Amino acid sequence: MKFTKTVLPSGLRVITVPMADNPSVTVLVMVEAGSKYETKDISGISHFLEHMVFKGTPRRPKASDISRELDSIGAHFNAFTSQEYTGYYAKADMRHLDTVVDIIADMYQNPLFDEVEMKKEKGVIIEELRMYKDLPQQHVQEVMAALLYGDQPAGWPVIGDEQTITGFKRQDLLKYRSAHYVGSSTTVIMAGSFDEAATIPKIEKAFAGVSVAKKHSKLPVHESQDKPAIKIEPKQTDQTHLVIAVRTFPIGDKRMPVMRVLATILGGSMSSRLFTKMRDELGICYYIGASHDPSTDHGDLAIAAGVDNSRVEEAVRQILLECSRLKDEPVPADELKKAKDYIAGTTTLGLETSEARAEFCGFQEILQKKIESPDDLIAKVNAVTSTDIQKLAKKIFVDAGLNLALIGRTEEKAIKPLLRFS
Repeated sequence: MKFTKTVLPSGLRVITVPMADNPSVTVLVMVEAGSKYETKDISGISHFLEHMVFKGTPRRPKASDISRELDSIGAHFNAFTSQEYTGYYAKADMRHLDTVVDIIADMYQNPLFDEVEMKKEKGVIIEELRMYKDLPQQHVQEVMAALLYGDQPAGWPVIGDEQTITGFKRQDLLKYRSAHYVGSSTTVIMAGSFDEAATIPKIEKAFAGVSVAKKHSKLPVHESQDKPAIKIEPKQTDQTHLVIAVRTFPIGDKRMPVMRVLATILGGSMSSRLFTKMRDELGICYYIGASHDPSTDHGDLAIAAGVDNSRVEEAVRQILLECSRLKDEPVPADELKKAKDYIAGTTTLGLETSEARAEFCGFQEILQKKIESPDDLIAKVNAVTSTDIQKLAKKIFVDAGLNLALIGRTEEKAIKPLLRFS
């Protein structure tokens, strides 16, 4: 996969990812502004701002003007907000590239923040928040974040809470946007079929209005833990949803390839150790998986599962045993090779579309300030040894960094004694 990075005078970064014979083009704008850039009184403003960007510009005064124009060319479009970034994108037939660039640039630079629309959108977002809370498989992740990071931005829900959402004023949006939506924190990624030589001038013209003000930074995440921790949200559910997590390291750590292989072996596929043990052998759950979530200044490895209410203790015990096995026993050569081949295959398949390639480059640029090619990433994975995995497992699977978040009927006194690695 080839890509080119250009930095414009405004500080805005442009990444072009040409894809020969691809009929589509994706334009993605990502900005270093997410919930970690917020204070308690404006928690959720990054996500609220994302919604309001779609509600009109001076040239397209209504939300329907934006959606109708994008729908008229058959475009797919959406946005997303995380702890460290916000993204806006549209994908369409390559013939409509100029239209897509114009609309995305207009939305990003010229949102109206109409107060009538703000009032309506508050209701929409509060319903979104309530929907997520009614989905324990998803909400348990927020319970875990609160357990790991406490009362700081990394521990708050990205969406905010009902009090902050209802309290947002137009001036709050304008102030937050002026502090973070600037050229030096913005990356425009274009992937698909287009004339690469003509792309940079188009982007520079379309984003000529981007602010050249200094970027405001976020506060660092503070971590402190010296014994296993547990957080239970009681709920009369038909299934118990739980997350077991350990503290790891930021995305720039040289052990990232080792972690990727370890997580794959543990719970990254339908033939992984946890899936085989918990679902195939014990029949204790429908879903289970392990994933590493690294950020710029911290990280965690989390195992999520939904289990029978009567077998929660058994589930926790078995999950921890599988983690301990990685400390105590070298991974066999055939299992190590399978994990590496799985990573290589899913990496390749995951980059088939223009939006996937745009995101692949955008996420790396925002979080790492550099982009590694798929071939380079796979080469690093292939260099991982069984010894590397065992060494890392011994480092992260320690009682002092062990955490359990749970939504269901289980009482803490029944589960807390189990929180230790063998």
